Amino acid sequence: MYCANKDDREDLFQEIVLQLWRSYPSFKGEAKVSTWMYRKPLTRPLSVDHQNLKDTAEHRIDLEYATELQTAINLLNNFDKALVMLYLDEKSYKEIAEIMAITESNVGVKINRIKRKLQEIINL
Repeated sequence: MYCANKDDREDLFQEIVLQLWRSYPSFKGEAKVSTWMYRKPLTRPLSVDHQNLKDTAEHRIDLEYATELQTAINLLNNFDKALVMLYLDEKSYKEIAEIMAITESNVGVKINRIKRKLQEIINL
């Protein structure tokens, strides 16, 4: 969802692994590793061309409607984009709430609104 081609995805993957390796000493074990990975501050922002990880999950909406959904997601604001990407990454509402620093009920409300907004964009 973040990158248009395979080379960019591989570059992004390498960059993420490197940043995690460098940051691992700051992991205190107070949260799940996956939550820490999403919450840790980035040392430098990722560019638009370097924002995707390969996902092997089958029957995901982002794979079934890849082009349309990617285009629609790119039109969202950064907060909504991050939220929907965590959702598509199959994080639980609890994990999303921890990562995004909002309540679980707010996650549900926002996810439903984002789904409607994406559907409207795709149907235009």
